[in-house]
Amino acid sequence: MAEKRDYYEVLGVSRNATDEEIKKAYRKKAIQYHPDKNPGNKEAEEKFKEAAEAYDVLSNKEKRAKYDQFGHAGLDGQAGPDFSGGFGNLNDILRDLFGGGFSGGFGSFGGFGGFGGENQRQGERVYKGRDIRVRVRLTLDEIARGVEKDIQIERNVPCPDCNGKGAKNSSDIKVCPSCKGTGQIRRVVNSFFGQSVTYSTCQQCNGEGKIISNPCRSCGGTGLVRKKETVRVKIPAGVEDGMQLTMRGQGHCAKNNGINGDLLIVINEEEHPDIKREGSNLMYTKIISVSQAILGATVEVPCLDGKYNVKVDPGTQSGTVIRLKGKGLPNINSYGNGDMYVKFIVWIPKKISRDEKEMMEKLGASANFKPDPSKEDKSFFDRLRDMF
Repeated sequence: MAEKRDYYEVLGVSRNATDEEIKKAYRKKAIQYHPDKNPGNKEAEEKFKEAAEAYDVLSNKEKRAKYDQFGHAGLDGQAGPDFSGGFGNLNDILRDLFGGGFSGGFGSFGGFGGFGGENQRQGERVYKGRDIRVRVRLTLDEIARGVEKDIQIERNVPCPDCNGKGAKNSSDIKVCPSCKGTGQIRRVVNSFFGQSVTYSTCQQCNGEGKIISNPCRSCGGTGLVRKKETVRVKIPAGVEDGMQLTMRGQGHCAKNNGINGDLLIVINEEEHPDIKREGSNLMYTKIISVSQAILGATVEVPCLDGKYNVKVDPGTQSGTVIRLKGKGLPNINSYGNGDMYVKFIVWIPKKISRDEKEMMEKLGASANFKPDPSKEDKSFFDRLRDMF
């Protein structure tokens, strides 16, 4: 499955776009790609779904906050409207979205009731900087409490010699005479069915919309240079191995003051020598002696926030599991902590002395040391039977 695009990029808005700007951007995409307008066009259908999913998240304050902090991983399957019942009529969608004032339609190929049309094509080209992906190794202790890490990255930044313009003097930057600064060439074709408008990338300026006669020597006219930087990353408690966090706008800078890429932080969890992890729960195996299992005892168990004394009940069977409530990891998508499960394993010595052997033989003759399922916890024997 292809990796999802950034929702802000999908709608063509900045990270700090207002609700109205997001709504306006989605309106344009809905008009442009709705299946009613593009019958049989699978690519347009997918772009319509993509725009609807982006709007579904960015128009919701709670979803947007999670997305801004954790990226797609923070949504936990919450993104995206349901299209199982079809796409709906576009006029109805726009009327519901923008109120009864919408009275557009698809009466002609050239316009959409005052929305869209060639006005969408006349804006200055907006560039998107590339994302940067880095990996951060974390111990289980760091994951339990959350941590801040300094990460070294190398990224494109605006050229300091030309302030990102690509030329030291503004007079060296001219509007492309072919496309008049739009970066696209518009062609109108008249046919029996009416007018159709097509757009293509301007060959003279390569879609830039401008021509630089004397490029900056430092950046070669791109407006960008490479720079090593240190970024402080705040990693919340409870993250998991393979999870990807997103720092908006911390990736490569874009040309012409476009939309910066993102910094993608991939979590690599280091294995703990004693404690195993299952989601937000922790597993620990404690080995106890035969005498502790028979007589009962108090043993020490290491937790991530310190060591705790845990009671071993008299007659504890090997394989018994107890729960330490709330001693697990924080739940990143909800409140509270997971639990810690401690499994007791009774250690049986392989070699014993003659006196110990005689003692054990005497104990073995006692009725108390002969297995009797009728006197024991049924669930214990059921578990043993299930193991085999």
